Amino acid sequence: MKPAASDKPEWRIQSRVQSIDIVRGAVMVLMAIDHVRVYSGIPAGGTTPGIFFTRWVTHFCAPAFAFLAGTGAFLYGRKLADPRVLARYLVTRGFLLVLLELTVIRLAWTFNFAYGHFVLAGVIWMLGWCLVLLAGLVRLPAKTVGTIGLAIIFLQQIFRFPPLILPQPLRSYVGPLWEFVYPAGMKAWSGISILYVLVPWIGVMAAGYGFGAILIREPSQRRRTCLRIGLSATALFLVVGGLIVFLTPVPADAPPALFRLLNQQKYPASPLFLLMTLGPTIALLPLAERARGWFASVLTTFGRVPMFFYLLHIPAIHVAALLVTLLREGRIHAEWYASAPFTFLPPEHRWGLPLLYLAWFVVVAILYFPCRWYAGVKARSRGGWLRYI
Repeated sequence: MKPAASDKPEWRIQSRVQSIDIVRGAVMVLMAIDHVRVYSGIPAGGTTPGIFFTRWVTHFCAPAFAFLAGTGAFLYGRKLADPRVLARYLVTRGFLLVLLELTVIRLAWTFNFAYGHFVLAGVIWMLGWCLVLLAGLVRLPAKTVGTIGLAIIFLQQIFRFPPLILPQPLRSYVGPLWEFVYPAGMKAWSGISILYVLVPWIGVMAAGYGFGAILIREPSQRRRTCLRIGLSATALFLVVGGLIVFLTPVPADAPPALFRLLNQQKYPASPLFLLMTLGPTIALLPLAERARGWFASVLTTFGRVPMFFYLLHIPAIHVAALLVTLLREGRIHAEWYASAPFTFLPPEHRWGLPLLYLAWFVVVAILYFPCRWYAGVKARSRGGWLRYI
């Protein structure tokens, strides 16, 4: 007779959750690198290895956020044991994230109230709407939800056609809204910068939900399956991406082959981009299960309160950027950051990489202490509004 889910050894459940928290904490810390880069004025990518890889390592963040959000929804649904309650939670939390993106987070990025001039549909906006959409799928078996997610990821190009087949009067109304779903070449609403469309990210979140069924398996089987999936996805990326790089004609001023292989399309995220980032992320989960020591503890702390960290880290980085600018320039230059994350620093005033990484380390080190406090408060709570942050 098999034991019920609630009868499983506590160590097994804790080990599984810790692996997710460690990986999630790691991508939170990596994300902060990119956001310090934004305020440093250093452009994304670049021809030097230091600048290129400073940006590239942060590509793992958004895929891991969306994927593990789906996995977390599956695990939370098992705890609730009622799909209707889970769906209500996902819808409520999703709308809260959208509201936070349009208000608190936008203010943290810019430190101004010119909402009519500039609003960002960023990663939290995307995660919020994807949670709302996922709520409509949670009554289906996890395997079905995961299959739907993979289909959306690999067939995402079909989402550019629906508005194109509409008659012109209707297209002019639907087109601007559809640009939030997938780029179709329509004119988006003025004043809103769409950084993350919903496709393929709802597919990533749905795939993560289906992946949750793997994480409740017996530990050795779970680890083998994670390694198999993660390494297979990474190998598929290397084979397909490598063939494209070596079969595509190369201009005289093209970057090195390795840069061309790793420089995959993120907006919207292509299948190769997601294979490149999610493959290693999934393969690292078994290693994270065995992680111990102070560094694993730090990452676990960040991973337990990812939204709290997110809400704190942007204003903290913004303040750090203003202080650095004051020390270097003699004045704050708030105008450089008035439409962050799209910043406009003159080239001669951009930071170097050593200063970027020093500011990143200081900010992350400072944020550890409020995150540790909040993780403790959240662990002692019994549900309530703390579930949402």
